[in-house]
Amino acid sequence: MKHRKLLTAGIGLLLTVILIALVRLVDAAPIGAQGTSIGLSHLNQFVFDLFGVNMLWYNITDWLGVAAVLTGFVFAVTGLVQLIKRRSLLKVDREILALGGLYIVVIGLYLFFENVIINYRPIIMPDNTSPEASFPSSHTMLVCVIMGSAAMLINRYIRNKPLNRILRAVCYVIIGVTVVGRLIAGVHWFTDILGGILISVTLLSLYEEVISHGK
Repeated sequence: MKHRKLLTAGIGLLLTVILIALVRLVDAAPIGAQGTSIGLSHLNQFVFDLFGVNMLWYNITDWLGVAAVLTGFVFAVTGLVQLIKRRSLLKVDREILALGGLYIVVIGLYLFFENVIINYRPIIMPDNTSPEASFPSSHTMLVCVIMGSAAMLINRYIRNKPLNRILRAVCYVIIGVTVVGRLIAGVHWFTDILGGILISVTLLSLYEEVISHGK
């Protein structure tokens, strides 16, 4: 099916909007840190009680986030090198230019949800005295988007098949461990992590569509 990634992106966006509406309007209760109201409270409380708080996994996923940022930096340097050598922004690979746009969108979404708060964290984080924004899990979104797009570019740029498979596997493992680890860490509600995943699916589908068919 032509442009099926656009369909996937549309479904991801629709599910994200529905999730936000549910979190804001359904089964809200003051179960958050300092009595903050949390939507889908029974579901979120159940998952939170199931895993509790595990700061070891919080630290592990933080380091995986650093690995993702470094990966993004590698592609940024790649784009800069192409720009210097080719002396024109228009001659930089479309995949790299689109990747820069993708990163900008992720940063914009992070700033948006920091100011338009959907959910607060279930706990007060160390060195903080008040609840922080928690929806979507920006860490989940960041890692999924950077490593997911990296896997796409590895498939395009790395011709050595064994190395290609290994590097893409590393990307997928980092994504999987981050999602599960963030849930186990207990620093986000389940719906916050789900929101991060849905937004990531939407953005990655759009990105794949752009690099496959866009000009």
